[in-house]
Amino acid sequence: MRADTDSLMLLRSPVLPVPHAFTTRAGGVSAGAYAGLNLDDREDDPHAVAENRRRVAGALGFDPARVARLNQVHGTDVREARPGVQEGDALVTREPGLLLAIGTADCYPVLLADPAVGVVGAAHAGWRGSLGRIAARTVEAMTALGANPANIRAAVGPGICGERYAVGADVAGQFRAAGLGEFVREVGGATHLDLAGANRAVLLGAGLLPEYLWVSGRCSTEPDFYSYRRDAGRTGRMWAVIGLPTGGRA
Repeated sequence: MRADTDSLMLLRSPVLPVPHAFTTRAGGVSAGAYAGLNLDDREDDPHAVAENRRRVAGALGFDPARVARLNQVHGTDVREARPGVQEGDALVTREPGLLLAIGTADCYPVLLADPAVGVVGAAHAGWRGSLGRIAARTVEAMTALGANPANIRAAVGPGICGERYAVGADVAGQFRAAGLGEFVREVGGATHLDLAGANRAVLLGAGLLPEYLWVSGRCSTEPDFYSYRRDAGRTGRMWAVIGLPTGGRA
């Protein structure tokens, strides 16, 4: 790591017993609007982003060439992961040495693992994905690989908190119609949406046990993170990453 760059600040969940992390913006080499550990290369200097990605993968003991990530489309498709870029909003694998990566800057990342059989998953849950129960679809895909929902541990990382996430009547109505109306709240005369709570409820509905669920409680609008809404669309991206160590189960 370069001497003039701060150490990585990676958030981890106590319920996940496999290598994983939720990145912050600390510890990277990007500059300007993307200053810090930006992991998205669509607008930032690609050389800086490549170095940031190398640091994250290396911190968890993974080869940067063995990262599976997504062209995220705010849908509910789950892909069996392979190195490189696929289209969808969730990944699952039982392949050791493959690091799954989800990019966020207000949407919620969900990381999952069944350590008993060595299956992991990662999902991108914005309002559309949360409404479509992307977390439950990821559990289903993990189950198809041999996981047991009762053994799956799940961590919901930083995302935009309900107090900062005002939505329109149409979005609120869709959540009420989908049985998630308890996560629609009135705050200061505006309608707000609690996506963290909605995803926790979806995971419980998919058969996960409460003691195996963790929600970070961190809001992406805090200075430690990139936030699309706070920064009016010009900002970087965090990664939520998870993988099985080489050699199989943790």
